[in-house]
Parts: sequence; C-alpha cells; structure tokens
Amino acid sequence: MGKQELTPTAARMKAIRDKRAAMTPDRREKKAENQRVRRKAKKQGKNIEGKDYDHKDKKFKSIKANRGNDGKGTKKEK
Repeated sequence: MGKQELTPTAARMKAIRDKRAAMTPDRREKKAENQRVRRKAKKQGKNIEGKDYDHKDKKFKSIKANRGNDGKGTKKEK
C-alpha cells in the first residue's frame, strides 16, 4: 500500500489532525511504553525486527497481527 494521494491542502490538514491525535495523553503514554519495552527487549537480545508491541496483550506481534483488534475490528475494542 502506497502513500495517500492527497491535494496539498488535504495533506496539510491531515498532518494537523495526525499530529493532534499523536499528542494526546493516551498516545504519548503508549509511545513511551513502546520505547521502554523495545529497548528492554533489545537489551535482552530478542529479535523484534518487523514486530509491533501490542499494548492490550502486552507482547510483541507481527505488524499484520497487531492491526484491527485481532480480526474483530476496532469498533468493539475497549
């Protein structure tokens, strides 16, 4: 999947929305947790290449498996 093809105005507005979403307290907390866990795993010699940390299950998963609430969709996610 490639980059979205947006008009310059739409791309600018999307960047503003994305930045606002990334800076919420919840997202910042998850980002900090992700950094701590990744550093710890690397220090322990674990291979986490191509994996994402799942904050709900508290473990590393493939990027594909970590999307969409394990196949249930995000609307039902709590």
